[in-house]
Parts: sequence; structure tokens; C-alpha cells
Amino acid sequence: MKKIFLSIVIIAGLMLIAGCETKYEYPFQNPNLPVDERVDNLISLLTLEEKAGLMVNSSQPVERLGIPAYDWWNEALHGIGRAGLATVYPQAIGMAATWNEPGHLDAFTIISDEARAKYNEAVRNDNRGRYYGLSFWTPNINIFRDPRWGRGQETYGEDPFLTARLGIAAVKGLQGDDPDYFKTYACAKHFAVHSGPEWNRHSYDASVSARDLWETYLPAFKALVDEGNVRQVMCAYNAYEGEPCCGSSRLMLEILREEWAYDGMVVSDCWGINDFFIPDNHGTHPNPESAAADAVIHTTDLECGSVYENLVLAVEQGLITEEQIDYSLRRVLRGWFELGMLDPVDRVPWSNLPHSIVDSPKHKENALKVARESMTLLKNSNNTLPLSKNIKRVAVIGPNAADSTMLWGNYNGTPSSTVTILDGIRNKLPDAEIIYDRGCDLVDPWVRTSLYDNFTNSQENSEGLYVEFYNNNSFEGEPVATEVNSEGILYNNSGGTALAQGVNMENTSTRINGIFTAPYTGEVVMSARTSDKYTLYVDGKEVMTQSGREASIPSEYTLKVTEGNKYDIKLEHAQTGRRVNIDFSIFRKESAQFDGLVERIKDVDAIIYVGGLSPRLEGEEMPVSAEGFKGGD
Repeated sequence: MKKIFLSIVIIAGLMLIAGCETKYEYPFQNPNLPVDERVDNLISLLTLEEKAGLMVNSSQPVERLGIPAYDWWNEALHGIGRAGLATVYPQAIGMAATWNEPGHLDAFTIISDEARAKYNEAVRNDNRGRYYGLSFWTPNINIFRDPRWGRGQETYGEDPFLTARLGIAAVKGLQGDDPDYFKTYACAKHFAVHSGPEWNRHSYDASVSARDLWETYLPAFKALVDEGNVRQVMCAYNAYEGEPCCGSSRLMLEILREEWAYDGMVVSDCWGINDFFIPDNHGTHPNPESAAADAVIHTTDLECGSVYENLVLAVEQGLITEEQIDYSLRRVLRGWFELGMLDPVDRVPWSNLPHSIVDSPKHKENALKVARESMTLLKNSNNTLPLSKNIKRVAVIGPNAADSTMLWGNYNGTPSSTVTILDGIRNKLPDAEIIYDRGCDLVDPWVRTSLYDNFTNSQENSEGLYVEFYNNNSFEGEPVATEVNSEGILYNNSGGTALAQGVNMENTSTRINGIFTAPYTGEVVMSARTSDKYTLYVDGKEVMTQSGREASIPSEYTLKVTEGNKYDIKLEHAQTGRRVNIDFSIFRKESAQFDGLVERIKDVDAIIYVGGLSPRLEGEEMPVSAEGFKGGD
């Protein structure tokens, strides 16, 4: 009788458990199934058009299957980049100077914590846009062969071994060690033989010896594939032995896929597939559809850009089969499941990381530790350092002494605060007289003096510029917020921060207006750099405009003024994308006069000069023409 009763209880219990099992409309939605089985099912449900739409960085949603929009483009070179507030570490070349592989792993574990926290917050707010995903195009493991290369700052230097060790640490810190999910996807870039220059990277054809290829350019990539299990590789803009890297049979098929047996995603550098068919670039293909087909055939699985929209046409023309497209798409879709983006949040280990950990005191302390370890003393003649704390008069000279941008590097996030070198010296020597002078600019002998304090506005009848914010991008109706700004125009909505109270995150416009009273007769320079569209007016006349993508450096307009005369200055900005950045300044540009400076500092106890380079001058394919910095190099 007991056995019969026990059997009834067990059967009833099993029926209860079976009744509680979650029902899924499609097998790919079941997180208990193997990833490959889920991928196969999802591919079988997609149309060719939907497949092509999932193979670009700005993946479109497949609403009928419950797949949301997603953008694969995100950055984490030395902290989460381009997404507002973040813990900002020293630039990669600085972190390389620590020679601390375990410390690098710790830093990127913190960075991936912030990545998950930002992703969690973005999903809660239904923000599926760029720079809020879990796939990071980091680290840059190219070899810094030529010190003139503008992107050398993003690398770990000229040593393939050090590059490999720190690259592996970055990958492991980003991807985590969970047995079921990847914390994020890291990316080894740019594959391969890519070390500048910037200005001709879309047409340059690299040809190196076999020894140089295998001893210099490839070891770090092989290490990240073999030991790091990196889940993304980015193919480079340049060509290799006559073929664009993203369509290189030698690099992509023979080495990466066959010899190294790499089974992860390959993503193109942004708009790099366009170079296949642009005549003045590589120009190796006749049209977009042939470029898209050939890139996929060479296993470039995901395109940063939009050429892959032509894959449907490529199939119709017989340039590629749908089965070949599926072969690449399979690797892309694995990412959705391996990152847990389609699974219940309670199954994914990092789903409860709160946004409050971003730039937390613990994280900032770690960044400070890395910064201290990165400092390198190259020379100390006559034991000049350390300076005495009892020093009385110090001159701090140079274009980078009071500059925050220089400290951030490129591909950076936004720190909650920045201590410039001038700030640090003042903090260390509170009782000393500190004489500061910019001296000159980075590459020209100019001094720029701000003229913001010469603005008034009629709206408030006060000093400063009058700023109006609208919740549409056409200045319609009444502004939702206004303010008077006399400190300097620098507005952005990074990290989910509104431009002002009540201002939306998207579809906005901003008008900045004021009366400028010329303090002298001569020339005044106005500088503007914004996202999206802007127009600058002087006395109602349009003098400068931008209609598209944000430039890497500001544009300048020179106005001839007469002392005492008044000029109506107006800047209008219209938002068309998710991000807003408005940077406007007005200044006097004068030739440096060193005689007066020499007189001011002749009796100081020490002179500290802060020169060097800046991401304002060097970086990725910048519109810079200054001598020695062509294209950002």
C-alpha cells in the first residue's frame, strides 16, 4: 500500500513539474537547449531580408520573432567609451607601460562590470542604440611600429609579446569566466598588417616579408585566438597583397579560419566594405553587391556599415548563395545567445549589476593605481626630481598643462572629474606661488584667450549667452527650458544626461544667442564642433554650417570687429541622432609673446613645461593638415 501511495505521489509530482515548464513558441527561445540548436532553429525562421538585416552593426529588430534592435558597435579601449560617465583609465599605451598583466585583467574586469551595468540600464530604458551593447571592439593589438602613427596611442606598443600578454588580459577581463555566458564580447583588431598611416588606409596595400608577418604582425592575434578565446576579430581597412583585408584569402581563409581554426565572428571596420568598390580606394570590385558577396564568402560575418543590405541582390544575381550567408550568420547569432541577450534576465549572472557602480569610488581608486604604475621617468638630470615641498615659486608652462582632453586620450569615456597637471601641482603645493601661462599652442605659436565675458543678452538683460532648448528639432513652439550661460558652451547628453531639466533625449533643438561687444579692434575667432546639424549666424547672416556627421576637430570662423561695436551672435543646433554634443567657443588668437613671459618667470624656483601630443591632433583619420600630423598621424 505504501509503495502504491508513494508511486502516486511521485507521478503527481512529475505531472506538477511538467505542468510548470515554460512553453516556448519556437525552440530558439528555450534557454535550456544547446546554443547550436537554437541558432539552427532561428536561421530556419528568418527570411533572406531579415538575415541581411542581422549582419550589419545596427541590426534591425525582427518583431514577429521577438528579436529587438541591437547595435554591435561599442568601445572600451581604456574604460567604456562614448557612452557618458565611466571610469576612465590611462590610454592603452600608458597601461602598457605598467607591464602588469594581472593588473590589466583587474582593470578590464572592472570595465566589463561597468559595461554590464550600462547595458542593464539601457535595456530598462529601451535604449538599443550604439555604445550601449555588450560587444566591444577592444583591444587594439596592432604593433606601434612608427611613432608618427596617430593611433599608436591605442596600442600596447611595439613589442609583439607584451601586446599579446596585455591583449589576452583585456579579453579575459571583458569576456569573464562564466561557464554558460560571456560577460561581453571582446575583439582583436585590426587584422592585419595595420600600423598606419591614417591618411591612405583605405587604399594602402601592405606587402611585408614572411618573417615580418609571422614575427611582428600576427603573434598577438594568434595568442588572442588560441589562449584568449576572443569572440570577435575585426578585419582592417588596408589591403594585403592586393586584396582588401576583409576579402583576403590568405589572411581570412588560410590563416584565421584554416590554420588557426577560429570559429568566432569577424566584423569589418566601419564602412570598410565600401572601399572594395570605391575607385579611389581599393576599387577591387565593380559594385556594392559584389563587395558584399565577396566579403561574406571570405567569412566577414558582420559589417559595420550598410553594404550588406545588398546581399539580397547578390543572391538574386548568383554572386552568393543563401547557404553561404547562413554560414556567416550562424556565428553572428551565436553572439545573441552566448551573451544571454534573448534569455530571461534571472539566468544571466550580471543582470543585477546596478548603474551606481559606474565610476564608483572603488573603480576610481583602481584607475588611479593604474595611472601611478603607468608613469615612466625617462631622465632625471642632476636629481631635479622630486621637487621640494617647500618650494615657493613655480612656473607651469605649456599647452597641455591645464588641458583635460590630453589626459583622456581617444576612444574615451567621460570621467566625473579630471585633475589636470596644473591642478595637481596646485594641490601638492598649496602655499607656493604658481605662475601659469599656456605659452603657445600645440603646433603653432598662437595663444587663445576666451572672450565669453563680453556677451550680454536682451532676454534676461544680463551678462552671458541666452540658451533655449526645444523638444523638437525644428525650434517649433515655446522652449521647454532656458538658461543664461556665461561660463562656456559645452552641452552633451552622454550617459543619459539631459541637456537641461525637461529636455528630451532625442529629437531636440538648441538655440544659443547673445550680443557680443568687441573689447578691441581686430579679429575674433568663433569655433564650433557639434553632432548633427548646426548653423552659426552673425547679425542674421549665415557664416558657418554643418549638415552631417560631427567633425573630429572644430570649424572656425574669423570675424573682424571694431572696439565698442556690438554683434548679434546666434548658434542653432538640430538633433537628428541619439547623441547631442554642442561645443562653441569665442576667443582672441594672438601670436605668442615670450618676452613678457620670460620677465614674469625669471625668479622662479622651478619651471615645469607640459607639452606633448593631444587627441585634438592625432587619432583616427582626422581632418588635420598641420605639418607632421597629416590625417591625424
